[in-house]
Amino acid sequence: MRFSKAFIPTTKEAPSDAVLASHIFLARAGFTSQVAAGLYNYLPLGKRVLKKIENVINEEMTKVGAQEVDLSFVTPADLWEESGRIEKFGKELLRFRDRKDNLFVLGPTHEEMMVSLVRNRVTSYKQLPLNLYQVKTKFRDEARPRFGLMRGREFVMKDGYSFHATDEDLNREFEMMEASYKRILERLGLDFRVVEADSGAIGGSGSKELMVIADSGEDTIAICESCEYGANVEAAERSDRQEIPEAPEGDFNKFQTPDVKSIGNLANFFKVDPYYTMKCVAKRMMYEDGDQVVLFFLRGDDELQEVKAVNAAEALEIADVSEEELTALGLVPGFMGPLEMETVPCVFDSSLKGGKDLICGANEEDYHYVGVDMSVLDEGLFADLYTAKEGDGCPHCSSKLLYTKGIEVGHIFKLGTTYSKPLKAEFLNEKGQAEPFIMGTYGMGVSRLIAATIEQHHDEKGCIWTKETAPYMVNVMVSNIKDAEQLAFGEALYKELQDAGVEVILDDRKERFGFKMKDAELIGFPYTVIVGKELEHGNVQIVERATLEKRAVFADKAFTEIMDRLS
Repeated sequence: MRFSKAFIPTTKEAPSDAVLASHIFLARAGFTSQVAAGLYNYLPLGKRVLKKIENVINEEMTKVGAQEVDLSFVTPADLWEESGRIEKFGKELLRFRDRKDNLFVLGPTHEEMMVSLVRNRVTSYKQLPLNLYQVKTKFRDEARPRFGLMRGREFVMKDGYSFHATDEDLNREFEMMEASYKRILERLGLDFRVVEADSGAIGGSGSKELMVIADSGEDTIAICESCEYGANVEAAERSDRQEIPEAPEGDFNKFQTPDVKSIGNLANFFKVDPYYTMKCVAKRMMYEDGDQVVLFFLRGDDELQEVKAVNAAEALEIADVSEEELTALGLVPGFMGPLEMETVPCVFDSSLKGGKDLICGANEEDYHYVGVDMSVLDEGLFADLYTAKEGDGCPHCSSKLLYTKGIEVGHIFKLGTTYSKPLKAEFLNEKGQAEPFIMGTYGMGVSRLIAATIEQHHDEKGCIWTKETAPYMVNVMVSNIKDAEQLAFGEALYKELQDAGVEVILDDRKERFGFKMKDAELIGFPYTVIVGKELEHGNVQIVERATLEKRAVFADKAFTEIMDRLS
C-alpha cells in the first residue's frame, strides 16, 4: 500500500469525550471514527487490525476442531422468551417489531440462536461433542456507552458454544478452550491473566474471565504474587488465615454499649481485634416475585462482596436499605445480631462457622453480646461473602494476593443445561433416552482486543502495535520524494519487502519529514525505515516503534536487517 493512495485521516485533535489512550489514539491515527454514541466505523487501518485478530482466532479454533458458522444478527424474540431471558437481560436488549408486528431482538449474544440451530439436527450422543462458533457483530444498548471500542453499543465478538453428552466431556472441552484462548492472547502479544469470575446474566457455572492487564481496566482483579491464580474481585477467594489474633476472654453475656454502633468503636470499647467482632450488613434482595431484606453477617475486619451476597441469597439484584426501613421491620440499626433473629433471614460468612468468643449486636438499643459461640447457629446458611483483600493468602499457594486492573477480553462458562433444558434441545443417550445437551460457551471480544492492545501498548506519541496486530509491519518512509535517489531506493525496498510477503506501506507523500514521522509514531508501525539524506553516504535508518531506538544501517543491508528483525 502507498501512503499517498491510502485513506488514513490522521489528526491532532482527540474526541472531546475521550479519556482512554485507545479511544484517543485509534481516532487520531485514523483507525476508527464515531457514528453516534457507542457506534464506530472501522477505517482501512482499523479493519486490517480487526481481520488480523480474527485470523488468529480462526487458526486456533481450527486446531481444536471448532467449526465456524454465521448466525443471523436479528433474532426472533420467541427464542428469548423460551429461555426465560428476555426480561432478565433488561433494557440492554434492543427489541423491535417488523411490518408484520413480529417481535425481534438485536443479538447481544447468541446462546438461544445456537441452541435453536442444533436442536432437532443433532439427535444422538454419537454426534457429540460438537463445537460451533462465529465472529459476529453484536448490539447491546448500553445506558452509558463510553471509552471508545472498550464499551460501545455495537461490537464484534467471537462467541462459541459446545454441546456434550456428559459433564466429564464438557470439562475436557472447557480446559481445551481455556488453553486455546491463552494461545490466542499469547500470539497477540498481550500480558493477561485467566481469572475466576461470576457468571452474571449468561448463567451456568465454572466461569472464567481472560483479563488483559492494564492500569485503565475497569475490573479490579486479585492475582497471586507467586502462582497463576487470579480472580475477579467478585469471585476472589483466599486461604485460611495464617495468623489468628488472640481471642478475648469472657463468658457469654450481654453488655451495655452506649452509642457504640461501628465496628471500630466496638473493637475499641472491648479492646479486642475486629476479627472477633461480627459485622451486620442489611441489604434488600430483589427476586422475580418481589423483594426481601436480608442480613449478612461477617467478621468485623471483612467487607461484604455484593455479587457473592446475591449468589448466596439466590437473588437477582441487591440494593441498600435505609435505617427507617430497618426500624419499620422491628430491627435496631447499629445493634443487629443473629441470636434470636426471627423477623428477617440471615446469611453468614463461611469464616464465622464454628467461631467462638465473638461479639455481636444484641438486637437491643445500646447492647451487645460477648462470648458468642456460633455453633448454636450451625444450621444457618453459610457462604463466602467476604471481599478478598490485598495481602490475603492465595487459595492455591498461600502467597500474598495483589490487586491490579484488568480489561475483560474473554469469558468462558460451563453452561450445563441452562439453555438446552428450557429450549427443549435434546439428544438420545446410549440407552435411547432423551436428555438435554450439556453445554459450554466461550466468548472473546474481538473489537475490544483492538482497544486492549493499545491500552497495554502505547506511549505519549501514540500506538505501539504488537507483531500479530500491526496493520503494517514496516513503513518505508521516503524523506524527500523530490530526491530521485531516495524515491528509487524506497520504491525498490518496498517491492522487495512485498515480494517477501512482508506487510509494508510506502510513505511517498509530499509532506515534510517531521509530519511523516509524527504520523508513523502515532499509527504505531513496528518498524520504520527512514530513507533520507544519509542515503548519499550509503546509509538508511531503522526506527523500532516500541523503544524509539534509531539505528543506522548500510542501505544494501536494509532488507536483510528488517527480515532478521521480523523473524
